[in-house]
Amino acid sequence: MKHIESFQNPTIKNILKLQEKSRERKKNGLFVIEGKREISLAIKGNYSITTLLFCDDFITENVLSSYSTSATEIISVTKEVYQKIAYRNSTEGIIALAKTKTFSLDTIQFSTTTPLLLIAEAPEKPGNIGALLRTADAASLDAVLIANPKTDMFNPNIIRSSVGCLFTNQVAKGTTEEIITFLKEKKINSFATTLQNSNEYHQEDYTKATAIIVGTEDTGLSEELRIAATQNIYIPMQGEIDSMNVSVAAAIVIFEAKRQRGFN
Repeated sequence: MKHIESFQNPTIKNILKLQEKSRERKKNGLFVIEGKREISLAIKGNYSITTLLFCDDFITENVLSSYSTSATEIISVTKEVYQKIAYRNSTEGIIALAKTKTFSLDTIQFSTTTPLLLIAEAPEKPGNIGALLRTADAASLDAVLIANPKTDMFNPNIIRSSVGCLFTNQVAKGTTEEIITFLKEKKINSFATTLQNSNEYHQEDYTKATAIIVGTEDTGLSEELRIAATQNIYIPMQGEIDSMNVSVAAAIVIFEAKRQRGFN
């Protein structure tokens, strides 16, 4: 088994680059996953783990088989090296390199005629994307579609803030136009959260094939999505401001849809 003691080792340098730079992830087709739960969810989501690094100060070698296959390279590292590449203070002693996916709309498949989707247009903050993915997992949505993403989906902050829910959801990305076409082809009703020409969200019927669409907190939704939507909706608010965090807004509407569906 390979053992690494130096910060200057090419593998360690590569991991740091993959953590920090989107272009490195795209060039190498690899990304970094930290933590037992996240790695387990990635494996369950059919991600290919190419390399597993562990520190025996934190984790024993005999449990590594749960996080690897015969094709996975397993590397032990010193405590100092591990702490260099780990983000968490309360570390679990295990980090993986996995192959990226393309998130193509063509990969989305539904096992029901009345799927419930979340669409997020131009999300930028990794924390918001992660929170949206957690909400989608909690509601067991059929898919999450990202229109015009501003952030690499394999950004470590998205993986951390989603607590691995990037791997538990069906996720795809595309342009706004591509996603509008996808909805039309699949005959999915869409409900766009916006204040313009909208009804209160709880007045709508979400029991048919449905997509809930949210935009950014700064600029909201594009005109294309607002026009293409089956109906624009809004959440009545009673405070001084007329907006809330995008993941909170999405959760409110999604769980109204789940309520109407008997939480099935």
